[in-house]
Order: sequence, then C-alpha cells, then structure tokens
Amino acid sequence: MNQGSAPRAAAVSPAAAPPRRARPLGGAVAYLLILPAFLLAALIVLWPLATITNISLHDVNRFGQLRGYSGLANFADLWRDPDFIATLWRTAVWTIGVVGGTLILSIPVALVLNRDFYGRGLARIIIMLPWSVSVTMTAVVWRWALNGESGLLNSALRAVGVLDHNVVWLASAATAFPVQIGIGILVSIPFTVTVFLAGLSSVPEDIYEAAALEGASGWQQFRSLTLPMLRPFITLAVVLNVIYVFNSFPIIWVLTQGGPANSTDILVTYLYKLAFRFGQMGQAAGVSIIMFAILLAFTLLYVRLVSRTETPT
Repeated sequence: MNQGSAPRAAAVSPAAAPPRRARPLGGAVAYLLILPAFLLAALIVLWPLATITNISLHDVNRFGQLRGYSGLANFADLWRDPDFIATLWRTAVWTIGVVGGTLILSIPVALVLNRDFYGRGLARIIIMLPWSVSVTMTAVVWRWALNGESGLLNSALRAVGVLDHNVVWLASAATAFPVQIGIGILVSIPFTVTVFLAGLSSVPEDIYEAAALEGASGWQQFRSLTLPMLRPFITLAVVLNVIYVFNSFPIIWVLTQGGPANSTDILVTYLYKLAFRFGQMGQAAGVSIIMFAILLAFTLLYVRLVSRTETPT
C-alpha cells in the first residue's frame, strides 16, 4: 500500500503546493531602478532651476552675461515694481477663474457624456475638438472673431439683437480679460472632461441601482456616490490644470500681448517682456523662481490637504 500510494502522492503534491511569494526588492536594487528616472528629472528640472537661480542672484546684461553677484537685489526690484504686484494678483484671478470655471462646466458635461444615448460618440468628438487644435491657433481664431470692426462675435450679437453697435473687445481690460478667461476655460474643458470620464467609467452601476431602490434622488446619488468617487480625479484635474493655466502663455500673448498698458499681463507674459523686450534678465529669472515657488507650494499644500481628508479616522 505504501509503495502504491507514493506515486499518487507525488503526482498530487505539485498542484497542492502553495504559490511562491515574490521576494521584496532590496533597497539597493530599488534605488538602481529609479536612478535613470531621477537622473532624467535632474537633467530636465534641477539643472535649469539651478541655472536660473544663479542668474537671478547676479547682475546680468541683456545678452545673458553675468556681470557680478547682486544677491537679492533683483527680487527687491521686483517687489518695488507696482506692475509686478498687479500682475501677481491678476495671475491669481486668471488661474482661479479658468480652473474654477473649467471644473464647474466639466463635471456636468462628463456626466452627460457618460450616459448611453444616440450620438454620444459624435458628442464626445465635438467636446474634444478644441483639444486637437493648438492653443495658439485657437487664440488666433478668437482674435479674428473679436475684431472690433468686422469680428464674427460682434456680427452674431448684432444679428440677434444683443448689441446695437460694435464693441472693441480687446481695447480694454474690462472686456479683454474676462474674454481671455472664457477662452482659457474653453481650451481646458476637453482634458478635464477626459479625466472625469475616466473616473466615471470606474464607478460600478450596481451602487446606483441599490441607491435608487432605497429611494435616493439623482442629486443625492451625485452628492453621496458620484462626487466622493470622483474626488481623486478632481484632485488630479485641479493640480494639473493649475500648473498648466498658471504657466499659460499663448492666449494672453496672442490676443493682447498683456495690453492695453500691461492691464492683462500675467506672470508668464510679464516675464517674457522683462527678458526679451527690456533686457532685464536677472529680474526675469527672479520671476521664474517666484513662479516655481508658488506652484511648488500650491502642489505640496493641496496634496497634503487632500491626503488628510482621505485618511481614515
């Protein structure tokens, strides 16, 4: 019996053997694996950052030649410049306006496009069209449309009776800056809707069916189910949109070049003027460092706040 049962035991034992657990990577191996990515990041980010920091601490001529160490003099000159302070506040309004408007409009659009209806594929293509065109080309088209004499916008508004005379939209900051914020929202919606659609596709339908059986209304389902599950995607959209919008150059520059009288400048266009119009390379480098510090502080603060809210108590 023992001899007869031995082969059967041997035949069964391999299948019954527990699966081997993957061994955790050692510390040295893990560091070696991330070393190429770290070196690439250092080459792309840290080296230019160190170079710009060095320039911001020196007196620099318009050709980029360092003429002597000046310490924080470039930063002091910036804070004494009223145009810089006004531009700093305008950049905050621009970023909050574009990112906030994009989120408010993108969530309902994503909810509609997530439903199954006839023509949904065409609707998604139409929503994504602004993403397929460069931002510069979009701004050029809008500059033509906003022309005060023969622009398409004036013609359309006069045709429907909204206006009785042409409006020179880009001649005043009171009209130019809100229009620029609106265009910024338009070009930011496709990416944000894509992010939200990815989040909505991961939400199981069973929970909505269960909530409907319990008598939950559509608003209650959105507030208690959809919004909490979209929170990580909202976080991603906010962080990426803030970084993108904060550094956005084409819309402001193509439409007004920061005018009239620097009244629509944001930090990135103000930086461009300092460097390439006025030849103040040291102050331009100082603006770059300030912009980097603002974005870094925002990203770290926002991620910290979100991680606190998502940590179970």
